[in-house]
Amino acid sequence: MKYTQGKYPIVKKTTLAKEIYDFTILCPEIAAVAEKGQFINVIADGYTLRRPISICGIDKENGTLRIVFEVRGKGTKEIAKLNEGELIDILAPLGKGFPTGEYKTAITVGGGIGTPPMVEVAKHFGENCRAISGFRSASAVILQEDFRASGAETILCTDDGTAGRKGYVTEALKDEVAKKKPDVIYACGPNVMIKGVVDIAKENGIPCYISLEERMGCGIGACLVCACRTVKNGEEYYAHVCKDGPVFNSEEVIF
Repeated sequence: MKYTQGKYPIVKKTTLAKEIYDFTILCPEIAAVAEKGQFINVIADGYTLRRPISICGIDKENGTLRIVFEVRGKGTKEIAKLNEGELIDILAPLGKGFPTGEYKTAITVGGGIGTPPMVEVAKHFGENCRAISGFRSASAVILQEDFRASGAETILCTDDGTAGRKGYVTEALKDEVAKKKPDVIYACGPNVMIKGVVDIAKENGIPCYISLEERMGCGIGACLVCACRTVKNGEEYYAHVCKDGPVFNSEEVIF
Protein backbone atom coordinates (compact mmCIF):
# COMPACT_ATOMS: atom_id res chain seq x y z
CA MET A 1 0.00 0.00 0.00
CA LYS A 2 1.57 3.26 -1.18
CA TYR A 3 0.72 6.30 0.92
CA THR A 4 2.11 9.74 1.64
CA GLN A 5 2.17 11.86 4.78
CA GLY A 6 2.30 15.61 4.50
CA LYS A 7 0.69 18.98 5.08
CA TYR A 8 -1.36 20.29 2.18
CA PRO A 9 -3.38 23.48 1.56
CA ILE A 10 -7.15 23.54 1.80
CA VAL A 11 -8.26 25.34 -1.38
CA LYS A 12 -11.99 25.28 -0.70
CA LYS A 13 -14.20 24.90 2.37
CA THR A 14 -17.99 24.87 2.54
CA THR A 15 -20.64 23.82 5.03
CA LEU A 16 -23.13 21.34 3.55
CA ALA A 17 -25.42 20.89 6.56
CA LYS A 18 -25.27 21.32 10.30
CA GLU A 19 -21.84 20.12 11.46
CA ILE A 20 -21.03 18.65 8.03
CA TYR A 21 -18.05 20.17 6.22
CA ASP A 22 -16.67 19.90 2.70
CA PHE A 23 -12.91 20.41 2.13
CA THR A 24 -11.00 20.38 -1.16
CA ILE A 25 -7.30 19.70 -0.60
CA LEU A 26 -4.50 20.39 -3.07
CA CYS A 27 -2.29 17.29 -2.97
CA PRO A 28 -1.26 16.32 -6.54
CA GLU A 29 0.91 13.30 -5.68
CA ILE A 30 -1.87 11.78 -3.57
CA ALA A 31 -4.69 12.57 -5.99
CA ALA A 32 -2.66 10.94 -8.77
CA VAL A 33 -2.82 7.50 -7.11
CA ALA A 34 -6.06 7.73 -5.09
CA GLU A 35 -8.95 5.37 -5.90
CA LYS A 36 -12.68 5.59 -5.26
CA GLY A 37 -13.55 4.13 -1.86
CA GLN A 38 -10.21 4.86 -0.19
CA PHE A 39 -9.81 7.20 2.79
CA ILE A 40 -7.38 9.65 4.35
CA ASN A 41 -6.21 9.92 7.96
CA VAL A 42 -6.20 13.46 9.34
CA ILE A 43 -4.41 14.70 12.46
CA ALA A 44 -6.11 17.38 14.55
CA ASP A 45 -4.00 19.92 16.45
CA GLY A 46 -3.47 18.75 20.01
CA TYR A 47 -4.39 15.12 19.33
CA THR A 48 -2.26 12.00 18.89
CA LEU A 49 -4.53 9.72 16.88
CA ARG A 50 -5.60 10.60 13.37
CA ARG A 51 -9.25 10.64 12.24
CA PRO A 52 -10.21 8.54 9.19
CA ILE A 53 -12.30 10.37 6.58
CA SER A 54 -13.58 8.87 3.33
CA ILE A 55 -12.54 10.36 0.01
CA CYS A 56 -15.55 11.98 -1.64
CA GLY A 57 -13.93 13.28 -4.80
CA ILE A 58 -10.74 12.76 -6.82
CA ASP A 59 -9.64 15.33 -9.41
CA LYS A 60 -6.43 13.98 -10.90
CA GLU A 61 -6.21 16.77 -13.48
CA ASN A 62 -6.24 19.53 -10.86
CA GLY A 63 -4.45 17.47 -8.22
CA THR A 64 -7.13 17.69 -5.55
CA LEU A 65 -9.00 15.44 -3.16
CA ARG A 66 -12.40 16.26 -1.70
CA ILE A 67 -13.50 15.10 1.74
CA VAL A 68 -16.90 15.50 3.40
CA PHE A 69 -17.09 14.79 7.11
CA GLU A 70 -19.34 15.25 10.12
CA VAL A 71 -18.24 16.63 13.48
CA ARG A 72 -18.62 13.67 15.83
CA GLY A 73 -16.18 14.50 18.61
CA LYS A 74 -13.44 16.83 19.77
CA GLY A 75 -11.00 15.72 17.08
CA THR A 76 -13.27 16.32 14.10
CA LYS A 77 -14.45 19.55 15.73
CA GLU A 78 -10.85 20.76 15.72
CA ILE A 79 -10.36 19.72 12.09
CA ALA A 80 -13.52 21.61 11.13
CA LYS A 81 -11.93 24.84 12.42
CA LEU A 82 -9.40 24.77 9.57
CA ASN A 83 -10.05 27.30 6.81
CA GLU A 84 -9.15 27.91 3.18
CA GLY A 85 -5.45 28.62 2.77
CA GLU A 86 -4.46 26.70 5.90
CA LEU A 87 -2.60 23.39 5.87
CA ILE A 88 -4.15 20.06 6.79
CA ASP A 89 -1.93 17.16 7.90
CA ILE A 90 -2.98 13.97 6.12
CA LEU A 91 -1.82 10.40 5.57
CA ALA A 92 -3.22 9.14 2.27
CA PRO A 93 -4.48 7.38 0.25
CA LEU A 94 -5.28 4.48 2.56
CA GLY A 95 -7.15 1.19 2.27
CA LYS A 96 -8.67 -0.69 -0.64
CA GLY A 97 -11.30 0.92 -2.84
CA PHE A 98 -14.32 -0.21 -4.83
CA PRO A 99 -13.72 -2.57 -7.77
CA THR A 100 -15.67 -1.30 -10.77
CA GLY A 101 -13.95 -2.49 -13.95
CA GLU A 102 -15.97 -5.60 -14.79
CA TYR A 103 -19.43 -4.10 -14.18
CA LYS A 104 -21.59 -1.98 -16.48
CA THR A 105 -24.63 -1.08 -14.35
CA ALA A 106 -24.70 -0.31 -10.65
CA ILE A 107 -26.78 0.79 -7.70
CA THR A 108 -25.05 2.76 -4.95
CA VAL A 109 -26.55 3.02 -1.48
CA GLY A 110 -25.34 5.64 0.98
CA GLY A 111 -26.65 6.25 4.46
CA GLY A 112 -25.98 9.56 6.23
CA ILE A 113 -22.29 10.38 6.35
CA GLY A 114 -21.70 7.09 4.50
CA THR A 115 -22.92 8.87 1.37
CA PRO A 116 -19.72 10.75 0.33
CA PRO A 117 -17.69 7.75 -0.92
CA MET A 118 -20.58 6.89 -3.26
CA VAL A 119 -20.06 10.05 -5.33
CA GLU A 120 -16.94 8.84 -7.17
CA VAL A 121 -18.62 5.48 -7.87
CA ALA A 122 -21.62 7.28 -9.37
CA LYS A 123 -19.28 9.36 -11.54
CA HIS A 124 -17.68 6.18 -12.87
CA PHE A 125 -20.98 4.62 -13.97
CA GLY A 126 -22.76 7.85 -14.94
CA GLU A 127 -26.20 7.22 -16.45
CA ASN A 128 -25.74 3.50 -15.77
CA CYS A 129 -25.96 4.15 -12.04
CA ARG A 130 -28.90 4.51 -9.69
CA ALA A 131 -27.76 6.40 -6.59
CA ILE A 132 -29.88 5.85 -3.47
CA SER A 133 -29.18 8.08 -0.46
CA GLY A 134 -30.82 8.09 2.96
CA PHE A 135 -30.90 10.70 5.73
CA ARG A 136 -32.83 11.38 8.91
CA SER A 137 -34.57 14.47 7.53
CA ALA A 138 -34.30 17.22 4.92
CA SER A 139 -31.91 19.24 7.09
CA ALA A 140 -29.31 16.46 6.90
CA VAL A 141 -29.43 15.89 3.13
CA ILE A 142 -26.12 16.32 1.30
CA LEU A 143 -24.53 15.70 -2.11
CA GLN A 144 -27.69 15.19 -4.17
CA GLU A 145 -26.55 17.78 -6.73
CA ASP A 146 -23.31 15.83 -7.13
CA PHE A 147 -25.15 12.61 -7.89
CA ARG A 148 -27.38 14.36 -10.43
CA ALA A 149 -24.33 15.97 -12.04
CA SER A 150 -22.77 12.53 -12.47
CA GLY A 151 -25.68 11.51 -14.69
CA ALA A 152 -26.95 8.92 -12.23
CA GLU A 153 -30.63 8.45 -11.49
CA THR A 154 -30.82 10.01 -8.04
CA ILE A 155 -33.16 8.58 -5.39
CA LEU A 156 -33.45 10.39 -2.06
CA CYS A 157 -34.98 8.88 1.09
CA THR A 158 -35.61 10.47 4.47
CA ASP A 159 -36.81 8.75 7.62
CA ASP A 160 -39.47 11.39 8.25
CA GLY A 161 -40.47 12.10 4.64
CA THR A 162 -39.41 15.77 4.71
CA ALA A 163 -37.45 15.27 1.45
CA GLY A 164 -37.66 12.64 -1.25
CA ARG A 165 -39.53 9.45 -0.46
CA LYS A 166 -40.35 8.54 3.12
CA GLY A 167 -38.67 5.42 4.42
CA TYR A 168 -35.38 3.57 4.50
CA VAL A 169 -32.88 3.08 1.67
CA THR A 170 -33.41 -0.68 1.85
CA GLU A 171 -37.04 -0.21 0.82
CA ALA A 172 -35.96 1.89 -2.17
CA LEU A 173 -33.31 -0.70 -3.04
CA LYS A 174 -35.89 -3.49 -3.10
CA ASP A 175 -38.04 -1.45 -5.47
CA GLU A 176 -35.12 -0.65 -7.80
CA VAL A 177 -33.88 -4.25 -7.92
CA ALA A 178 -37.42 -5.39 -8.72
CA LYS A 179 -37.53 -2.94 -11.65
CA LYS A 180 -34.18 -4.02 -13.05
CA LYS A 181 -31.29 -5.92 -11.51
CA PRO A 182 -27.95 -4.10 -11.63
CA ASP A 183 -24.65 -5.85 -12.27
CA VAL A 184 -23.42 -4.79 -8.84
CA ILE A 185 -24.41 -2.97 -5.63
CA TYR A 186 -22.14 -0.70 -3.58
CA ALA A 187 -22.97 0.51 -0.07
CA CYS A 188 -21.63 2.57 2.81
CA GLY A 189 -23.42 3.62 6.00
CA PRO A 190 -24.50 2.31 9.40
CA ASN A 191 -24.02 -1.42 9.93
CA VAL A 192 -27.75 -2.07 10.27
CA MET A 193 -28.29 -0.47 6.87
CA ILE A 194 -25.41 -2.35 5.28
CA LYS A 195 -26.69 -5.67 6.59
CA GLY A 196 -30.08 -4.95 5.02
CA VAL A 197 -28.43 -4.10 1.69
CA VAL A 198 -26.30 -7.25 1.81
CA ASP A 199 -29.37 -9.41 2.48
CA ILE A 200 -31.17 -7.93 -0.55
CA ALA A 201 -28.12 -8.46 -2.77
CA LYS A 202 -27.78 -12.06 -1.61
CA GLU A 203 -31.47 -12.83 -2.14
CA ASN A 204 -31.21 -11.58 -5.72
CA GLY A 205 -27.81 -13.03 -6.58
CA ILE A 206 -26.18 -9.62 -7.11
CA PRO A 207 -22.48 -8.99 -6.30
CA CYS A 208 -22.15 -6.46 -3.50
CA TYR A 209 -19.27 -4.44 -2.11
CA ILE A 210 -19.52 -2.62 1.20
CA SER A 211 -17.42 0.04 2.89
CA LEU A 212 -17.23 -0.46 6.64
CA GLU A 213 -16.94 2.31 9.20
CA GLU A 214 -14.82 1.42 12.25
CA ARG A 215 -12.79 3.29 14.83
CA MET A 216 -9.11 3.26 13.88
CA GLY A 217 -5.81 3.77 15.62
CA CYS A 218 -3.01 3.83 13.08
CA GLY A 219 -4.88 3.52 9.77
CA ILE A 220 -2.13 1.36 8.20
CA GLY A 221 -2.71 -2.08 9.75
CA ALA A 222 -0.18 -1.89 12.58
CA CYS A 223 -2.70 -1.98 15.43
CA LEU A 224 -5.83 -4.07 16.04
CA VAL A 225 -8.36 -1.36 16.81
CA CYS A 226 -10.35 -1.76 13.58
CA ALA A 227 -10.46 -5.57 13.44
CA CYS A 228 -13.64 -7.09 12.00
CA ARG A 229 -14.82 -10.69 11.58
CA THR A 230 -14.54 -12.02 8.06
CA VAL A 231 -14.52 -15.38 6.31
CA LYS A 232 -12.49 -16.56 3.34
CA ASN A 233 -12.32 -20.03 1.81
CA GLY A 234 -14.55 -21.25 4.60
CA GLU A 235 -12.23 -20.06 7.38
CA GLU A 236 -13.07 -17.27 9.81
CA TYR A 237 -10.45 -14.64 10.57
CA TYR A 238 -10.10 -11.06 11.75
CA ALA A 239 -9.31 -8.51 9.06
CA HIS A 240 -8.18 -4.90 9.44
CA VAL A 241 -10.73 -2.44 8.09
CA CYS A 242 -7.96 0.09 7.42
CA LYS A 243 -5.71 -2.21 5.40
CA ASP A 244 -7.87 -5.11 4.16
CA GLY A 245 -10.80 -2.72 3.63
CA PRO A 246 -12.56 -0.41 4.13
CA VAL A 247 -14.18 -2.01 1.09
CA PHE A 248 -15.02 -5.71 1.32
CA ASN A 249 -16.89 -8.20 -0.79
CA SER A 250 -20.11 -8.54 1.22
CA GLU A 251 -19.82 -12.35 1.18
CA GLU A 252 -16.64 -12.11 3.28
CA VAL A 253 -18.06 -10.09 6.19
CA ILE A 254 -19.64 -11.65 9.27
CA PHE A 255 -22.24 -9.34 10.84
